[in-house]
Amino acid sequence: MADKHKHVDEVSGVETTGHEWDGIRELNNPMPRWWVYSFYATIIWAIGYAVAYPSWPMLTEATKGVLGYSSRAEVSAELANAKAAQAGNLERIAASTVEDIMADPELRQFAIAAGASVFKVNCAQCHGSGAAGGKGFPNLNDDEWLWGGKPEEIYQTIAHGVRHQGDGETRVSEMPAFADMLAPEELRATAAYVVSLTGTPSNPALVEPGKQLFADNCASCHGADAKGSREFGAPNLADAIWLKGEGEQAIVDQMRSPKHGVMPAWLQRIGDPVVKELAVFVHSLGGGE
Repeated sequence: MADKHKHVDEVSGVETTGHEWDGIRELNNPMPRWWVYSFYATIIWAIGYAVAYPSWPMLTEATKGVLGYSSRAEVSAELANAKAAQAGNLERIAASTVEDIMADPELRQFAIAAGASVFKVNCAQCHGSGAAGGKGFPNLNDDEWLWGGKPEEIYQTIAHGVRHQGDGETRVSEMPAFADMLAPEELRATAAYVVSLTGTPSNPALVEPGKQLFADNCASCHGADAKGSREFGAPNLADAIWLKGEGEQAIVDQMRSPKHGVMPAWLQRIGDPVVKELAVFVHSLGGGE
Protein backbone atom coordinates (compact mmCIF):
# COMPACT_ATOMS: atom_id res chain seq x y z
CA MET A 1 0.00 0.00 0.00
CA ALA A 2 1.47 3.34 -1.00
CA ASP A 3 2.33 5.87 1.70
CA LYS A 4 -0.18 8.68 1.36
CA HIS A 5 2.51 11.17 2.27
CA LYS A 6 4.70 10.15 -0.66
CA HIS A 7 4.25 11.26 -4.18
CA VAL A 8 3.01 8.64 -6.64
CA ASP A 9 3.70 8.88 -10.36
CA GLU A 10 0.40 9.19 -12.15
CA VAL A 11 1.48 7.27 -15.26
CA SER A 12 3.16 4.24 -13.66
CA GLY A 13 1.52 4.30 -10.25
CA VAL A 14 4.94 3.93 -8.62
CA GLU A 15 6.07 5.96 -5.64
CA THR A 16 8.85 8.43 -6.28
CA THR A 17 11.89 8.92 -4.09
CA GLY A 18 11.11 12.54 -3.35
CA HIS A 19 13.99 13.74 -5.49
CA GLU A 20 13.14 16.25 -8.16
CA TRP A 21 15.25 17.98 -10.83
CA ASP A 22 13.64 20.54 -13.08
CA GLY A 23 10.26 18.89 -12.60
CA ILE A 24 11.57 15.41 -13.24
CA ARG A 25 10.97 12.91 -10.44
CA GLU A 26 12.82 9.64 -9.74
CA LEU A 27 10.77 6.47 -9.51
CA ASN A 28 11.41 4.37 -6.44
CA ASN A 29 11.68 1.04 -8.29
CA PRO A 30 13.53 -1.83 -6.61
CA MET A 31 16.99 -2.78 -7.97
CA PRO A 32 17.02 -5.70 -10.44
CA ARG A 33 17.55 -9.03 -8.74
CA TRP A 34 20.62 -9.88 -10.84
CA TRP A 35 22.23 -6.61 -9.74
CA VAL A 36 21.49 -7.25 -6.07
CA TYR A 37 22.88 -10.79 -6.26
CA SER A 38 25.98 -9.53 -8.02
CA PHE A 39 26.48 -6.92 -5.32
CA TYR A 40 26.21 -9.55 -2.58
CA ALA A 41 28.65 -11.75 -4.50
CA THR A 42 31.23 -8.95 -4.59
CA ILE A 43 30.90 -8.53 -0.83
CA ILE A 44 31.47 -12.26 -0.30
CA TRP A 45 34.42 -12.16 -2.73
CA ALA A 46 35.96 -9.19 -0.87
CA ILE A 47 35.70 -10.99 2.46
CA GLY A 48 37.27 -14.12 0.98
CA TYR A 49 40.06 -12.09 -0.62
CA ALA A 50 40.79 -10.31 2.67
CA VAL A 51 41.10 -13.68 4.40
CA ALA A 52 43.22 -15.32 1.68
CA TYR A 53 45.62 -12.48 0.80
CA PRO A 54 47.47 -9.72 2.68
CA SER A 55 45.06 -6.85 2.93
CA TRP A 56 44.46 -5.21 6.32
CA PRO A 57 47.20 -2.78 7.42
CA MET A 58 48.38 -3.17 11.00
CA LEU A 59 50.83 -1.06 13.02
CA THR A 60 54.01 -2.55 11.52
CA GLU A 61 52.79 -4.77 8.69
CA ALA A 62 49.67 -6.02 6.93
CA THR A 63 47.80 -9.24 7.65
CA LYS A 64 49.55 -12.06 5.77
CA GLY A 65 46.49 -13.99 4.62
CA VAL A 66 46.01 -17.74 4.83
CA LEU A 67 47.68 -18.32 1.42
CA GLY A 68 50.86 -16.51 2.51
CA TYR A 69 51.16 -14.72 -0.85
CA SER A 70 53.63 -11.81 -1.16
CA SER A 71 54.04 -9.69 -4.28
CA ARG A 72 57.46 -8.58 -3.03
CA ALA A 73 58.56 -12.18 -2.66
CA GLU A 74 57.29 -12.89 -6.17
CA VAL A 75 59.26 -9.95 -7.62
CA SER A 76 62.36 -10.98 -5.68
CA ALA A 77 62.09 -14.50 -7.07
CA GLU A 78 61.71 -13.17 -10.62
CA LEU A 79 64.77 -10.93 -10.19
CA ALA A 80 66.78 -13.82 -8.80
CA ASN A 81 65.78 -15.98 -11.78
CA ALA A 82 66.70 -13.19 -14.19
CA LYS A 83 70.11 -12.72 -12.56
CA ALA A 84 70.71 -16.46 -12.67
CA ALA A 85 69.82 -16.50 -16.37
CA GLN A 86 72.18 -13.58 -17.03
CA ALA A 87 75.02 -14.97 -14.98
CA GLY A 88 76.10 -17.40 -17.66
CA ASN A 89 76.26 -14.72 -20.34
CA LEU A 90 78.03 -12.28 -18.03
CA GLU A 91 80.68 -14.86 -17.27
CA ARG A 92 81.13 -15.60 -20.96
CA ILE A 93 81.49 -11.90 -21.76
CA ALA A 94 84.06 -11.47 -19.00
CA ALA A 95 86.08 -14.39 -20.40
CA SER A 96 85.74 -13.38 -24.07
CA THR A 97 87.37 -10.78 -26.25
CA VAL A 98 85.27 -8.24 -28.12
CA GLU A 99 85.95 -10.18 -31.33
CA ASP A 100 84.69 -13.41 -29.73
CA ILE A 101 81.50 -11.66 -28.60
CA MET A 102 80.91 -10.30 -32.09
CA ALA A 103 81.30 -13.79 -33.56
CA ASP A 104 78.67 -15.33 -31.24
CA PRO A 105 75.16 -14.18 -32.33
CA GLU A 106 73.54 -15.00 -28.98
CA LEU A 107 76.25 -13.36 -26.91
CA ARG A 108 76.39 -10.36 -29.25
CA GLN A 109 72.65 -9.79 -28.89
CA PHE A 110 72.91 -10.01 -25.11
CA ALA A 111 75.81 -7.50 -25.13
CA ILE A 112 73.87 -5.08 -27.33
CA ALA A 113 70.87 -5.14 -24.98
CA ALA A 114 73.05 -4.70 -21.91
CA GLY A 115 75.17 -2.02 -23.57
CA ALA A 116 72.08 -0.01 -24.55
CA SER A 117 71.09 0.24 -20.87
CA VAL A 118 74.60 1.23 -19.81
CA PHE A 119 74.77 3.83 -22.58
CA LYS A 120 71.61 5.57 -21.35
CA VAL A 121 73.04 5.85 -17.84
CA ASN A 122 76.64 6.84 -18.61
CA CYS A 123 76.95 8.14 -22.18
CA ALA A 124 73.69 9.77 -23.25
CA GLN A 125 74.48 12.92 -21.26
CA CYS A 126 77.13 13.86 -23.87
CA HIS A 127 76.32 11.81 -26.96
CA GLY A 128 72.53 12.11 -26.67
CA SER A 129 69.91 9.45 -26.01
CA GLY A 130 70.02 8.44 -29.67
CA ALA A 131 73.84 8.69 -29.82
CA ALA A 132 73.57 11.44 -32.47
CA GLY A 133 75.98 13.65 -30.55
CA GLY A 134 76.05 17.43 -30.73
CA LYS A 135 78.47 20.33 -30.98
CA GLY A 136 81.71 19.06 -29.48
CA PHE A 137 80.35 15.53 -29.00
CA PRO A 138 80.73 12.97 -31.82
CA ASN A 139 77.81 11.32 -33.57
CA LEU A 140 78.18 7.59 -32.98
CA ASN A 141 75.70 6.63 -35.69
CA ASP A 142 77.73 7.71 -38.70
CA ASP A 143 80.81 6.07 -40.18
CA GLU A 144 83.30 8.82 -39.30
CA TRP A 145 85.69 7.79 -36.53
CA LEU A 146 88.62 9.79 -35.20
CA TRP A 147 90.22 6.71 -33.68
CA GLY A 148 88.62 3.87 -35.64
CA GLY A 149 85.23 2.20 -35.71
CA LYS A 150 86.14 -1.46 -35.39
CA PRO A 151 84.84 -3.15 -32.22
CA GLU A 152 88.28 -3.44 -30.64
CA GLU A 153 89.07 0.20 -31.50
CA ILE A 154 85.80 1.37 -29.97
CA TYR A 155 86.61 -0.71 -26.89
CA GLN A 156 90.00 0.99 -26.59
CA THR A 157 88.46 4.46 -26.80
CA ILE A 158 85.76 3.71 -24.24
CA ALA A 159 88.11 1.90 -21.87
CA HIS A 160 90.85 4.54 -21.76
CA GLY A 161 89.07 7.69 -22.87
CA VAL A 162 90.42 10.68 -24.75
CA ARG A 163 92.93 13.02 -23.08
CA HIS A 164 92.02 11.49 -19.73
CA GLN A 165 94.67 12.34 -17.18
CA GLY A 166 95.85 9.41 -15.13
CA ASP A 167 95.38 6.77 -17.84
CA GLY A 168 98.57 5.91 -19.67
CA GLU A 169 96.70 4.36 -22.60
CA THR A 170 94.28 7.22 -23.20
CA ARG A 171 93.81 8.57 -26.71
CA VAL A 172 95.86 11.73 -27.19
CA SER A 173 95.87 14.25 -30.01
CA GLU A 174 96.96 17.86 -29.87
CA MET A 175 96.35 20.54 -32.46
CA PRO A 176 98.74 23.48 -32.15
CA ALA A 177 97.52 27.04 -31.83
CA PHE A 178 98.33 28.53 -35.23
CA ALA A 179 97.78 32.07 -34.03
CA ASP A 180 101.48 32.01 -33.07
CA MET A 181 102.53 30.67 -36.48
CA LEU A 182 100.23 32.16 -39.12
CA ALA A 183 99.06 35.68 -39.75
CA PRO A 184 95.31 36.40 -39.65
CA GLU A 185 95.11 36.55 -43.47
CA GLU A 186 96.89 33.20 -43.68
CA LEU A 187 94.39 31.66 -41.28
CA ARG A 188 91.54 32.94 -43.44
CA ALA A 189 93.17 31.58 -46.58
CA THR A 190 93.65 28.15 -45.02
CA ALA A 191 90.02 28.15 -43.86
CA ALA A 192 88.91 29.09 -47.37
CA TYR A 193 90.75 26.09 -48.78
CA VAL A 194 89.23 23.73 -46.20
CA VAL A 195 85.74 25.04 -46.94
CA SER A 196 86.37 24.59 -50.68
CA LEU A 197 86.72 20.84 -50.14
CA THR A 198 83.00 20.52 -49.45
CA GLY A 199 81.48 23.87 -50.42
CA THR A 200 82.11 27.38 -51.67
CA PRO A 201 84.26 29.79 -49.65
CA SER A 202 83.35 33.45 -49.30
CA ASN A 203 86.47 34.47 -51.23
CA PRO A 204 87.47 31.83 -53.82
CA ALA A 205 90.67 33.77 -54.56
CA LEU A 206 92.04 32.60 -51.21
CA VAL A 207 91.74 28.91 -52.07
CA GLU A 208 95.04 28.50 -53.93
CA PRO A 209 97.24 30.25 -51.35
CA GLY A 210 95.29 28.44 -48.66
CA LYS A 211 96.02 25.10 -50.31
CA GLN A 212 99.75 25.73 -50.05
CA LEU A 213 99.43 26.88 -46.45
CA PHE A 214 97.48 23.72 -45.67
CA ALA A 215 100.19 21.56 -47.27
CA ASP A 216 102.90 23.32 -45.27
CA ASN A 217 101.15 23.36 -41.88
CA CYS A 218 98.25 20.89 -41.74
CA ALA A 219 98.88 17.99 -44.11
CA SER A 220 101.30 16.27 -41.72
CA CYS A 221 98.31 15.37 -39.49
CA HIS A 222 95.23 15.73 -41.69
CA GLY A 223 96.88 14.22 -44.77
CA ALA A 224 97.63 15.70 -48.18
CA ASP A 225 94.02 14.99 -49.20
CA ALA A 226 92.70 16.43 -45.91
CA LYS A 227 90.94 13.15 -45.12
CA GLY A 228 92.47 12.88 -41.69
CA SER A 229 94.59 10.31 -39.89
CA ARG A 230 93.43 7.97 -37.16
CA GLU A 231 97.00 7.56 -36.01
CA PHE A 232 96.90 11.14 -34.75
CA GLY A 233 93.17 11.41 -34.12
CA ALA A 234 93.07 14.07 -36.84
CA PRO A 235 89.55 14.52 -38.31
CA ASN A 236 88.61 14.23 -41.94
CA LEU A 237 88.14 17.76 -43.27
CA ALA A 238 86.69 16.69 -46.62
CA ASP A 239 83.43 15.12 -45.44
CA ALA A 240 81.40 18.16 -44.28
CA ILE A 241 81.13 16.70 -40.75
CA TRP A 242 82.19 19.28 -38.18
CA LEU A 243 82.67 18.54 -34.50
CA LYS A 244 83.57 21.97 -33.12
CA GLY A 245 81.65 24.22 -35.49
CA GLU A 246 80.85 24.75 -39.18
CA GLY A 247 81.88 27.60 -41.48
CA GLU A 248 84.99 29.62 -42.24
CA GLN A 249 84.96 31.59 -39.01
CA ALA A 250 84.60 28.42 -36.92
CA ILE A 251 87.59 26.92 -38.78
CA VAL A 252 89.63 30.10 -38.21
CA ASP A 253 88.74 30.05 -34.51
CA GLN A 254 89.73 26.41 -34.18
CA MET A 255 93.06 27.05 -35.91
CA ARG A 256 93.75 30.15 -33.86
CA SER A 257 92.88 28.64 -30.46
CA PRO A 258 92.01 24.92 -30.69
CA LYS A 259 89.36 23.33 -28.51
CA HIS A 260 90.29 19.90 -27.22
CA GLY A 261 87.56 17.71 -25.80
CA VAL A 262 87.98 15.18 -23.01
CA MET A 263 86.30 11.79 -22.65
CA PRO A 264 86.53 9.86 -19.37
CA ALA A 265 88.27 6.50 -19.18
CA TRP A 266 85.51 4.06 -18.30
CA LEU A 267 87.46 0.87 -17.64
CA GLN A 268 88.10 1.55 -13.95
CA ARG A 269 84.62 2.99 -13.45
CA ILE A 270 82.38 0.29 -14.86
CA GLY A 271 84.69 -2.68 -15.43
CA ASP A 272 85.94 -4.63 -18.42
CA PRO A 273 82.77 -6.70 -19.15
CA VAL A 274 80.57 -3.60 -19.23
CA VAL A 275 83.03 -1.75 -21.49
CA LYS A 276 82.82 -4.71 -23.88
CA GLU A 277 79.03 -4.50 -23.85
CA LEU A 278 79.21 -0.77 -24.60
CA ALA A 279 81.67 -1.32 -27.45
CA VAL A 280 79.42 -3.93 -29.06
CA PHE A 281 76.37 -1.69 -28.63
CA VAL A 282 78.05 1.37 -30.15
CA HIS A 283 79.29 -0.73 -33.04
CA SER A 284 75.72 -1.95 -33.64
CA LEU A 285 74.37 1.58 -34.08
CA GLY A 286 75.18 1.46 -37.77
CA GLY A 287 78.46 3.32 -38.09
CA GLY A 288 80.69 0.52 -36.87
CA GLU A 289 83.25 -0.89 -39.25
